[in-house]
Amino acid sequence: MTEIPSLRPLAAVAVPAVAIVAIYASNRRPNVREAWTLVAAATTFLVVASMVPRTIAGDAYVTSLGGFVPGIDFALRADALGMLFGLLASLLWLVTSFYSIGYMRGLHEHAQTRYFAAFAASVSAAVGVAFASNLLVLFVFYELLTVATYPLVTHDETAEARAAGRKYIAYTFGGGVAVLAGTVLVYVLAGTVAFAPGGIEGLASADPTLGRAAFALLALGFGVKAALMPVHSWLPDAMVAPTPVSGLLHAVAVVKSGVFGIARVVLEVFGPDTVANLGVGVPLAAVAAFTLLMASVIALRQDNLKRRLAYSTVSQLSYIVLGLGIGASLGGDAARYALIGGLLHIPAHAFMKLTLFFCAGIIHVETHTDDISDMAGIGKRMPLTMAAFAVAAAGMAGIPLVAGFVSKFYLLIGTASGGEVVFTVALLVSGVLNIGYFWPVVYQAFFESEVPGGHDRKPLVEHRYGGRADVAADGGSRDESGADLGEGSALSGGDAGAHAGGVQRPADPNGDYAVDRYPSDHTKQGGALGDGTAEMAENDAQGDADHDHHHEGGPPTGGWERRSWLGAESTWFMLGPILTAAVGSVVIGIVPGRAVFLRIVEQVVTAATAATAAATTGVLF
Repeated sequence: MTEIPSLRPLAAVAVPAVAIVAIYASNRRPNVREAWTLVAAATTFLVVASMVPRTIAGDAYVTSLGGFVPGIDFALRADALGMLFGLLASLLWLVTSFYSIGYMRGLHEHAQTRYFAAFAASVSAAVGVAFASNLLVLFVFYELLTVATYPLVTHDETAEARAAGRKYIAYTFGGGVAVLAGTVLVYVLAGTVAFAPGGIEGLASADPTLGRAAFALLALGFGVKAALMPVHSWLPDAMVAPTPVSGLLHAVAVVKSGVFGIARVVLEVFGPDTVANLGVGVPLAAVAAFTLLMASVIALRQDNLKRRLAYSTVSQLSYIVLGLGIGASLGGDAARYALIGGLLHIPAHAFMKLTLFFCAGIIHVETHTDDISDMAGIGKRMPLTMAAFAVAAAGMAGIPLVAGFVSKFYLLIGTASGGEVVFTVALLVSGVLNIGYFWPVVYQAFFESEVPGGHDRKPLVEHRYGGRADVAADGGSRDESGADLGEGSALSGGDAGAHAGGVQRPADPNGDYAVDRYPSDHTKQGGALGDGTAEMAENDAQGDADHDHHHEGGPPTGGWERRSWLGAESTWFMLGPILTAAVGSVVIGIVPGRAVFLRIVEQVVTAATAATAAATTGVLF
């Protein structure tokens, strides 16, 4: 491996940070502000992409800024593993920037300058996490990412948003404390915290008990943002944020910083051999298996689309952690298959889940519909959107020709060939559950009628499969006679019969469905549009005629209007990013061997398992 002195890693971190100043300086000129966002996103991506060829070859770009604390340098290092995360975050920031423009304008959101500035700060921190050269630098950017994303989680400035923000801060800062404690312990044991392919040499001979303690602290700290149970509940609550935030930061940057941290710990702090010798890989994989199954079961009960996607994210992140844990515990080809599957699921999940969140956001902007029970027949109104949703959902369930199949196939081969049949079964059961909570959405969109009386009940959405007797399957309550108390009940404050065919929303103790109270999920009516938004609203006034603003969720009177497949359902600022993310999912699924992300993953696994590196490249695809 050759270390190349270069300012490019620093530039990749600095460009989004400098863009914050330009964005705030353009506060009263929305078009200029958004142009700065796009220029910064494109520049960051180009800088990161320019380092890909050499990192795939095994080299690393290094920017050293001198001593940080005694014995530890503040240095940025773009190696193969860092490139996996850095390239993904920078590419999808560019895609999400276009989507954000369409979303924020479509809803006439407030505080848009703060939103775009915080987004830039978040990406800067995420790239810093990717290119950190040691645990201490990683910890600094890991905490900066929490600070930068807090304004996005609390963007709505409602009581619910602030409560979600407090929970987010408490969980993630608590995880940061665990990371810092684990970092200190690693330094005491090994005398360094610098990442090394295959692990830090000194840890292999350290006291096993202290080594296990250091691993547990680091896994717990990074596991918070990786949403491992039981430290996952901040993620569904953070869905109060605008959908672009949910898409990039809560399906890519924030949560992926957690699994990326675990990958650094397993592969480049302890190393697969030390993880196997300490016996900590299988317990980590067991926690991941429990999480992926339980989160999938909980997702079945969620009627709100974003919350269903949030629990799906909790489940899918654990595929990555399971691959890392079990891969580090096995040997030979089984270990390589599992590690490749786990790492490849980072970009695979990112493309697929970003597509799904983008679809949820555009459905809301155009129709104000947030609940799955309101989406019967919506495929007529939004055919391209729901087709993209179906493709990404198929990939999440592991259907061939989409990215999720490739990563999950590697995981299945790795666990089965390594004799870890329990984990193989867990992966297969989770795939069935994925179909269980995604298929009803697709089925409702394309194969159900929104006409009153034409709605057929689907057990996977509405049947109570277990749990408390007073809890309905859609998350609402039941009265003493066993009847569902949904939106049409006195408890929920809704009108009786509000949903055709008896489909009802979950009850809410404050009188309405919680997501309906979040300003980012509803067009501002009658309020002042500050932060330069008045100009934007005037420019977009003509476009408002194309939005179904005359009703609040579900099909309007007379049913959905049929729109063509040529983009008539929304603006291309939103449709373009949806199709781009969906195409990325398909490309990785159809030609994974030519996809740059798989080549990067193979290089990472080659370096981490140097003894058997010759058999790694192109093992299956």
